[in-house]
Amino acid sequence: MKKCGILFSGGKDSVYSAYLAKKQNYEISCLISIFSKNKESYMFHTPSISKVKQQARVMEIPLIIQKTLGKKEHELIDLEKAIKNAKEQYDIKAIFTGALASVYQASRIKKICNKLDLECFNPLWQKNEIELLNELIQNKFKIIITGVFAYPLDQSWLGREINKDFIKETIKLQEKYKIHPAGEGGEFETFVLDCPLFKKPLEIINKKIFGKDYSWAMEIEVK
Repeated sequence: MKKCGILFSGGKDSVYSAYLAKKQNYEISCLISIFSKNKESYMFHTPSISKVKQQARVMEIPLIIQKTLGKKEHELIDLEKAIKNAKEQYDIKAIFTGALASVYQASRIKKICNKLDLECFNPLWQKNEIELLNELIQNKFKIIITGVFAYPLDQSWLGREINKDFIKETIKLQEKYKIHPAGEGGEFETFVLDCPLFKKPLEIINKKIFGKDYSWAMEIEVK
């Protein structure tokens, strides 16, 4: 069984890529998370990134954390450092990512993997976004919205679960406002509270909401 590392943000795409890696009979040896100080980072962004620690705990998988200032291109040096650390520490042979449509992200991760002689897999690449959301529901992923960053999404969307009603609404938003149904255009951020990889579901015990207009985020505490 080949060992792999997962580039892990705690959102739906990275967690689902881990799920697919396991389905393909890879051993998930570690999760790799980048904590960026730049909320406008081109590569790494999620309002509740620090909560990956709790996700790693309920997945019972080691977590590698790498901090970065989040400066464009310079943050790739920190990503390479984290992946190299994972290779040396856990003898991984491949990296899985949740890249769906961002050529910027996928190409740069691929370049780092090539340099470190690792295989790079993007199992969600170019997947239809509605199809992806339906698969997540079918596979019993419990996902909430933790950030919205595009009109007409507002504060009321924070904490909403991705379910059939959510999909119906985002299809309408796609038709009217060109919103990407799975948030691939950066319209919203997500956090996974439960999925088949978790030994037990996570529960929100506190939350803090901040923002204005059509840019809102929710920091959560989970147990």
